[in-house]
Amino acid sequence: MYLSHFGLLREPFSIAPDPRFLFMSERHQEALAHLRYGLQSSGGVVVLSGEIGAGKTTLCRCLMDQVPAHCQVAYLFNPKLSERELLQSVCADFGIAVPSSGATEASAKDHIDALNQHLLANHAQGRHSVLIVDEAQALSPALLEQLRLLTNLETNERKLLQIVLIGQPELRDMLGRPELEQLAQRVVARFHLQTLSPGETEQYVRHRLTVAGWDGAAGPMPFDAAALRRVHVLSGGVPRRINLLCDRALLGAFARGTHRVRPAMVSQAAREVFGSTASGTAVRLSPRRWRFGAALALGGAAFGLVTTAWWLGHRPDSPSRAAAPVAAARASSPTGAALAASAASATVATSATVAAAASSPAPTVPWLTAPEFAALVANAVADEHEAWRDLALAWLLTPLDGEPCVATAALGVPCHKQRGTLALLRQLDRPALLPLYGTEGTARFSQLLAVSEQGARLHVAGRTVQVSPQVLTQHWRGEFGVLWRAPPGYQAATPQAAGRLDSGWLDAQLLRWASAPALAPKTPAATSLRARVRAFQLAQGLDPDGQVGALTLMQLNRAVGVDEPRLRW
Repeated sequence: MYLSHFGLLREPFSIAPDPRFLFMSERHQEALAHLRYGLQSSGGVVVLSGEIGAGKTTLCRCLMDQVPAHCQVAYLFNPKLSERELLQSVCADFGIAVPSSGATEASAKDHIDALNQHLLANHAQGRHSVLIVDEAQALSPALLEQLRLLTNLETNERKLLQIVLIGQPELRDMLGRPELEQLAQRVVARFHLQTLSPGETEQYVRHRLTVAGWDGAAGPMPFDAAALRRVHVLSGGVPRRINLLCDRALLGAFARGTHRVRPAMVSQAAREVFGSTASGTAVRLSPRRWRFGAALALGGAAFGLVTTAWWLGHRPDSPSRAAAPVAAARASSPTGAALAASAASATVATSATVAAAASSPAPTVPWLTAPEFAALVANAVADEHEAWRDLALAWLLTPLDGEPCVATAALGVPCHKQRGTLALLRQLDRPALLPLYGTEGTARFSQLLAVSEQGARLHVAGRTVQVSPQVLTQHWRGEFGVLWRAPPGYQAATPQAAGRLDSGWLDAQLLRWASAPALAPKTPAATSLRARVRAFQLAQGLDPDGQVGALTLMQLNRAVGVDEPRLRW
């Protein structure tokens, strides 16, 4: 609702785990480093704990997006299971078929035997097997003991399964119990994710506003220094609570017809969202009141999303043309009454939009079985040039004469090919060209439209379908190709010539990513552009070599909100 009022392109404080808004404080970087250590370690248990809303699950998703090619990860997000269901879930997520040893369904021993064989096969191929359990504080002592027993699966040289437990502070208390001493002794790394400091809270708010489209050209940041201090006090530095509070505060400023959020507005927003009557102390909510506040905020966020969609559907496509009405609206200084009338009319339009959407449900995209997908692959396009041209259509690059990658590069959108995993493709977050192989061994091509833990959505042989990771990997060897928007004057390195990149442009983008110029003097290494490149690479889960290649530039584009096609379910 308030996006155009503040000159924003998207919601800055949604509580959805959008990777574009990922903010890596020093604490989050340390926590991610511990989790990445867990992917590389030779067995044992890694524990990450933190307060509700501190960003544990967001870090977990970030980790899942950065899984190296030599790691296979199983992820459990619902630990409310029986011991047998736990084993079933682990085997299912690793893609293990468990045969039954008798006439009845597979027993716990059948699952453990099948898991052991799978882990041994991974070990023989030089692959690490990692089990990540989110919300681990909900695990019963019996399930924690079952996980401990899984760490006993080993060879003479190493443990076969690395376990990462992510949970609330109670998890630390649980591991301190005498009956769980054996599990506690298997913990090889621990990290407790603290809440944000006052300075980090300011950086966090600036970062999310910048990614949402605020660049400072149209005016100062909506939150003044006093308001930011109030945000930190009332949220306790918890990112999710900062999001809820700032979203409601911006809505309050919009309703008052002002472009600045004052401390009093933040206090009022806290009373509306958190249900607290206090205005100068941190809000402490019981779980029940927190769920109520979160539900209320989610309802408001859903309303805002629909009204934003309505506004986006009626605005001019050109960014320069879209900026003109915003500037004109600010110049005319609309009164609170006019704004209220505008909001009321938007509500009416929203109701009509919702009704229309409800009467026209989106078509269901089918999930294909392995035989169905194999038959479709056999009919997929075999001309790679044609496949690249189809991918270029997602970038609105048409027509393309001659070799398509030469043509797109001339338009500032180079092709990039490499090998990787579905996790890497999720991290890059852009449509991709996937070569698929049938029984005849000929490469046929599909376009990746979306990817999640459940599987991938593809456009193959003229159809849009969905397949599980297990079905996809029967035909996909890890090869992929993507397009990306190159910076001005960029020239890739070749055997004949060194690459070229404007260091001034790179410096500006890194500062924009950091969202706070004061961040630079925190450490002497920040004075070096190469050191800041390495810091960015580390935060994005890339190899921190300080070299600015295509993958680093793609992630930088995403981090600062460059307009590029994205994966969408």
